[in-house]
Amino acid sequence: MDLTIRADLDAIPAYAAGRTVPGSLKLASNEISLPPPPAVLAAIAEAAVSGNRYPDPGVTRLTARLAERHGVPAERIAVGCGSVLLCQQLTQIVCGDPGDEVVYAWRSFEAYPIVVRVSNARIVPVPLDEEYRHDLKAMAAAITPRTRLVFLCSPNNPTGPALRRDELCAFLDEVPPGVLVVLDEAYREFVTDPDVPDGLTLLEGRPNLVVLRTFSKAYRLAGLRVGYAVGAPEVITALRKVYPAFSVNALAQAAALASLDCLPELMATCAEVTEERERVREALLALGFQVPETQSNFVWLPLGELTTRFAEHCEREKVIVRPFAGDGVRVTVASADENNIFLAAARKFHS
Repeated sequence: MDLTIRADLDAIPAYAAGRTVPGSLKLASNEISLPPPPAVLAAIAEAAVSGNRYPDPGVTRLTARLAERHGVPAERIAVGCGSVLLCQQLTQIVCGDPGDEVVYAWRSFEAYPIVVRVSNARIVPVPLDEEYRHDLKAMAAAITPRTRLVFLCSPNNPTGPALRRDELCAFLDEVPPGVLVVLDEAYREFVTDPDVPDGLTLLEGRPNLVVLRTFSKAYRLAGLRVGYAVGAPEVITALRKVYPAFSVNALAQAAALASLDCLPELMATCAEVTEERERVREALLALGFQVPETQSNFVWLPLGELTTRFAEHCEREKVIVRPFAGDGVRVTVASADENNIFLAAARKFHS
């Protein structure tokens, strides 16, 4: 073939989604096992009638509702096709030269190295500490004059711990003002630790901080892809310049709007998940597994070289978990019955 394709694309890993196996329980993708509320399903059906029309390219109504909910001007919010695309857009607006660097913890959200390399920037992964948390001191030390962006994932996917207020604020104060800090709070609704701050409360006086949220987890809309960024107007304006036109489809916009009217029901489900999270973690600890503290809707089993073996064992037991070869296994916390099925499989692994 005569086409010239970027040679560096060969080094970009493919995103590995959680597997779906017919007849098995899927606990691999951190999805809520319940469907969207009836009112949201009705809004989706109504929006589908106008499927022959383009969606609102500015996502105007949803942006206005989010601005009202969070008490910020609409010019400080950008809605995107899931927080993953927003991560890529954020990298694009600050990285323009091959020597530009992006710092992130590792292991963390596996999309980070992908979006950085797509933007032709250099990845700077910083190992987690012994408790599977962000090592913020090491991350601060990794910042150089070429650093353009830092990703922080809190709670951290796939390990679970969240950043606490004092350590996070100290880090933010140390980051040079010319470096964009992206605080990815995809699992914020599952946080129960009062020492873990709402990132939106930290934006004042920090124009280099952007907070990401998603409708994929707590709002049960993973399949419709809606996320949003909250930050300084200058950052949001730049984000909109690299926004792919019509990337948030009409059904997704209608569903997200309707879900904001269903917050009591949705948050009640989150509370049930966090109760189950503690039960599952305690049960796993009693079985002899190491399980870090988690503030999300999943637990992390740092199994090292046993990772693949455990995942294969679970699959034989009709449970699909998410292995990260050589590191560990992430397991979604679901309903009590579903969690009991997983715990039975875990118990057999040690028997």
